[in-house]
Amino acid sequence: MPHGYLDKLIYSQGSNNQCRQLEWKTLYDIALGIARGLEYLHQDCNTRILHFNIKPHNILLDKNFCPKISDFGLSKLCERKESIISMACARGKIGYIAPEVFCRNFGEVSYKSDVYSYGMMVLEMVGGRKNIDVGVSQTSEMYFPSWIYEHFDQSMNLNLKGVIAEEEEEITRKLIIVSLWCIQCDPCDRPSITKVLEMLQGNLQSLIIPPRPFVSSQVRSPKTLSHDKIWTISDNEIVFSLSFIV
Repeated sequence: MPHGYLDKLIYSQGSNNQCRQLEWKTLYDIALGIARGLEYLHQDCNTRILHFNIKPHNILLDKNFCPKISDFGLSKLCERKESIISMACARGKIGYIAPEVFCRNFGEVSYKSDVYSYGMMVLEMVGGRKNIDVGVSQTSEMYFPSWIYEHFDQSMNLNLKGVIAEEEEEITRKLIIVSLWCIQCDPCDRPSITKVLEMLQGNLQSLIIPPRPFVSSQVRSPKTLSHDKIWTISDNEIVFSLSFIV
C-alpha cells in the first residue's frame, strides 16, 4: 500500500497547523470507499463480519488512494439472521468505541457499533484533527464532535481550513451531517452502513441535521432505573459518568 495508513495523511501537521495533505474530493472518495468496504462486511459476506476497530490507523491506501480496511484482530462473526451479539468486554480504541460497547444501558451491541466508529473517523477526516485534543486552548474545543455540531448549528459557520470551492463546501457539509448521524448515542438512531452510502451519494439538500449525538437519552429499562449519561474528557480518554436514580 504505497500511501500507507490514512492517519498519516489527514491530521494537520506542525505547530503552524498547516492544511491537510489530501484534497476534499479525495477525502470524500476515501470515506465512500470505506463505507463500501463496511457494507461488504456487514451485508455481502455469507457470515456478517463486525470489525470493532474502525479508525484511521487501520485504513490502508493504495496508489490511487483507494482505501482497504485492515487489522481484523478484534472482529467478530455474526450470523446474518442475527443483529445483536454478546460481548464479554469492550474492544477497540478509546474515542472510536460506540457507547453500547462500554455500557449496555446505551443499547445492544451490533453492526451499528461499526457505524459509530466510522462516523468518528470521518469527523477526524473533516476536521484534520483527533476527536479528543487536550492541546487546544479552550476546553470547549477539546471534544471535536461537540464543537463542530455547535458551529454547524449556528449558521453552519465552520471556518475549516482549505474549504474554498462550492463543491468542496458541499462535500464537507455532507460528510459532517452523515457523521453526526453515525455517532448518535442510541444505536437505533444510527443509519445502517447501506443507508450511509445512500446519504453520501445523495443530494445535500435532502439531508437533515440530526439531534446532538452526545447528550443524555432515555434509559432502556424504565422498570428498573433511569440515568443521565455524561461525556467527560480526561487525558485523551472519554470517560462515562453515570449517575443512577432509582
